[in-house]
Amino acid sequence: MAFTRREFGQLAIAGLPMALFLDTPLVAGQKKPNSKVGGVQLGVITYSYRSMPDQSAEATLRYIIDSGLSATELMDGPVENFLGRPQAAAARGGGGAGGGRGGGRGGDAPAAAAPAPQTPYEQLMAGTMPSCAPNPEPAPAAAAAGGRGRGDARGGPTPEAQAAADELRKWRTSVSMDKVKQLRRMYNDAGVTIYAYKADGLQKNLQTTDEELEYLFSVTAALGATHTTMELPAPGADGTAMLKRMAAFAARHKVFIAYHTHAQGSMTVFDEALAMSTWNRSNVDLGHYVAAGNNGGSPLQFLEKHHARIASFHLKDRTLPAHCSLYVPFGMGDGQIKDILLLMKKRRWTFPATIELESPIPSGSDAVKEVAKCVTFARGVLA
Repeated sequence: MAFTRREFGQLAIAGLPMALFLDTPLVAGQKKPNSKVGGVQLGVITYSYRSMPDQSAEATLRYIIDSGLSATELMDGPVENFLGRPQAAAARGGGGAGGGRGGGRGGDAPAAAAPAPQTPYEQLMAGTMPSCAPNPEPAPAAAAAGGRGRGDARGGPTPEAQAAADELRKWRTSVSMDKVKQLRRMYNDAGVTIYAYKADGLQKNLQTTDEELEYLFSVTAALGATHTTMELPAPGADGTAMLKRMAAFAARHKVFIAYHTHAQGSMTVFDEALAMSTWNRSNVDLGHYVAAGNNGGSPLQFLEKHHARIASFHLKDRTLPAHCSLYVPFGMGDGQIKDILLLMKKRRWTFPATIELESPIPSGSDAVKEVAKCVTFARGVLA
């Protein structure tokens, strides 16, 4: 159920100042965060901070703490920056869908001009639920061979992209896990637990070598994470082969592989993976699930059915297709954020609720401030 702006404000006010959620000093004058509220572990995927200028592991840790959080799903960018990833191979694509700062109206219109029509997002923020033709987010496109570069006219990677991929592959297979453990200690000493690790480019295709997957699972274990997350493969022979391959690595390393969903999320989309191996888990994105039209059941029904096989899940608010499948602040959409959190508390489920910021960032704010607002909202619900 969507909240009115007044209800949203009341929940935000109910949240206590972030300074009161800290208990043990980090250094002189600094305290460790604690984002386990009412038995529910709140975390964040560091993709949420993709718009911040410094993408180092140290700065990312600061973002997490300043957001009031003590647990994270860590992306490979900050990790590999810390480990000394080759600069020639470090170029990455832009932010994900919905993560921009859209919604603005542009420059001032002439005095006699008619008011510019509001976008659906502006309508929602003004208190009017927009009406749209169904327009769910498409499923992520399959990665190109190697997951890197734009490719040449024939569809393959350019020589430059291939050289960068080869360099990165050689580097990954030579990295010492001692440096990874050093990063883990830095985060743990600051009061932040790393419960999941995601390395998008390594996981999306069958061309990834066994040596690279050994690296992936070794890094995940060295970080102290219980699982690595990846996009759920598309149905078919290649998808089944990928599920089997990843499950074998997970079993050998004793680290779960948790599959993430976008618009393909449904009550049954994980059935093949979950039936294949006890090391396969769900990392469902309940925001995308809602934006696709609650395929086969509500988010609450999904949690009730699959809770025993969920490693963690992504928490964001979105609107239904009839309301344009928008990315919106917590409590403003159809994502049942309040009901999800209260069900987690009632059932005493211990898997983390991972905040993922994809709603537009208002002028004058930044990703850290917006994640902190999500945390305050959740605390107000769970208090």
